[in-house]
Amino acid sequence: MFLAILNFKKMEKVKVGIIGSGFAADLHAKAYQRCPYAELISVSAINNLKNFSKQHNISTFYSDYRQMLAREDIQMVSVCIPNYLHKEAVIAAANAGKDVVCEKPLATNLKDADEMVSTCNNKGVKLMYAEDWIFAPAIVRAKEVYREGAIGDILYIKAKETHSGSHSLYAQKLKYCGGGAMIHLGIHPVGFVLWLKGEKVNQVIAKTSKGKESNLLHTNFEGEDWAAGILTFEDETYALVEGNYITFGGMDDRIEIYGSKGNIKINLTQGSPISVYSPNGYTYAIEKADTTKGWTFPAVDEERSLGYQDEIAYFVNCVREDREIMRGVRGEDGWQALKVISAIYESSKSGRAVKLKENYQIQDERR
Repeated sequence: MFLAILNFKKMEKVKVGIIGSGFAADLHAKAYQRCPYAELISVSAINNLKNFSKQHNISTFYSDYRQMLAREDIQMVSVCIPNYLHKEAVIAAANAGKDVVCEKPLATNLKDADEMVSTCNNKGVKLMYAEDWIFAPAIVRAKEVYREGAIGDILYIKAKETHSGSHSLYAQKLKYCGGGAMIHLGIHPVGFVLWLKGEKVNQVIAKTSKGKESNLLHTNFEGEDWAAGILTFEDETYALVEGNYITFGGMDDRIEIYGSKGNIKINLTQGSPISVYSPNGYTYAIEKADTTKGWTFPAVDEERSLGYQDEIAYFVNCVREDREIMRGVRGEDGWQALKVISAIYESSKSGRAVKLKENYQIQDERR
């Protein structure tokens, strides 16, 4: 009888709230609803609140997330609001005793990110960093192949996330986003290569467009619309990470891993098994595609292929079973990714290589 009670408790659903009602919140809501051990019971947002609640069949909603966090029945929350608001919401969730999932990037600056991580640690709550690439089935399989020794030791990684530019005001203003294409898109490649290599970055050399009139295409964006950084790891191997807003034809996420005995290439977004030719077009192909006319390659299950479904399921189980969070999606990992992003911006601004000491304090070095 006692064992049966324990098993019942283990099978109970985790009750979840979402802060936000935009694009990321929609992805999280769909993923929670696919997870058998999660129950999405509440949402808080300042706009689109009733429509979002109705769309996702959420019974209660709040215009002030602090009211939602006061509910004793909510165990975890997803923070899916603009970057500059992450710190305030994460700390409020931690103070309310809620485990929290925070969308990328963790914050717009390292000071805020550090306060978020330390507060969650001090309050004894889990801070889970939503790097979905780590859960993408293609990437999971590629890592399995690598671990079998198929390509030998990793010598060089090239990874990018690119599309034609965000329509959100929050992605176009520095005070809201903290940067341009690199912090908004390149954060995924950075987080991925840190996770895959499992080693510290010693040095960064980078170049970016300069924002506004100095951008390649988007002169109305305050942040850069193109950025690339070369990372040197402590074992003297390399990675090239890129984020840009100058890629047309839909979101283009690609990875190349070069080893001492072979290589792996991954096409996350434009590798659909379906090909369609249509002179009239249809509703949706892939994210950021500006047309569905002519030959297109529509995504089959885009949200799962990019890792959102398995990511949320993993976080729910971490809360449900009180598991330790794996490397790559801890708050600390979001901090490390942001540290590399900051070094990329510093290198581009100074025209110098930037050395990252073991304690990750930035130190410049002339090329």
